[in-house]
Amino acid sequence: MPSKIDAKEYHTLIAKSPLILEKLEIIDRVAQTDSSVLILGESGVGKELFAEQIHLRSPRSGAPFIRVNCAALPEGLLESELFGHVKGAFTNAIQNRRGRFELADTGTIFLDEIGDLSLALQSKLLRVIQQKTFEKVGSNTPVTVDVRILAATNKDIEALVEKGEFRSDLYYRINVFPIHIPPLRQRPEDIPELAGFFMKKYQTETKKQFTGFSNDAMEFMLSYSWPGNIRELQNSVERACVIGKGPRIQKDDLFFRTAPVIPEPAEGSRNLKNAINAFKIQFIQKVLEENKWNQTETAKALDIQRTYLSRLIKEFSIKGEEH
Repeated sequence: MPSKIDAKEYHTLIAKSPLILEKLEIIDRVAQTDSSVLILGESGVGKELFAEQIHLRSPRSGAPFIRVNCAALPEGLLESELFGHVKGAFTNAIQNRRGRFELADTGTIFLDEIGDLSLALQSKLLRVIQQKTFEKVGSNTPVTVDVRILAATNKDIEALVEKGEFRSDLYYRINVFPIHIPPLRQRPEDIPELAGFFMKKYQTETKKQFTGFSNDAMEFMLSYSWPGNIRELQNSVERACVIGKGPRIQKDDLFFRTAPVIPEPAEGSRNLKNAINAFKIQFIQKVLEENKWNQTETAKALDIQRTYLSRLIKEFSIKGEEH
């Protein structure tokens, strides 16, 4: 059964793939600590949802969960957003204001797109982590907070450290426990669950009724590479609900770039499970070939355990030249 966790003011997390269920087991353990967590992954994979799950499964779940997009504001405004300001600190500062860190006291703050944080703000953030104190903009009075920090980025943050664009000391403090969220193309079991969830959401908004997806539409979704990940899937299903005539959503309703063709299941075995397995076989074989059939390197590229890869190769009878 897929895992569904819903809470007021939080997103619904839907997961059926072994890769994501394994991540949730890890999150269960790390949630019980106050360690900083760095969530890595491509744009659109749902990093914020996993940050929510860490908070919801933690002893801080009854306290505030505050979200900040570090790429959404220029440096001057972001500093005030994070740490607050006092009256008269700058033009239009007509009253004192509490920042996000102060609002998150006793709870959790989620710093999305932390790779876009300026070096000056990185320095101030490091102090918050080390000393649990900061000063509001325009003030010399320290403010003390008890906040757990979760951060996320889709950038290669280690490369930023090497270039001097991200402080190494801050990187090591936020990277106490890294969690990499795999892209949607590596977790095909989640695609039908997510597509069905979005279909129910948008058929209500469009006041239409759909019974599901046609076989061609589902096979197309399973074979597509999803460069925009879950966000792109959501947008595609929303468009399909707007233009689709029903009773089932058709391939043409999804309206995105042509997907690679997956191996066609044998006649009489045309069902969802076989379509997913066909995708897995093609994808695993492709990555094995890219890594010259080195299972250790292939497992790293797929972000799975080598033993799990070996089991899949045996289960699907994937054959090729091994080195």
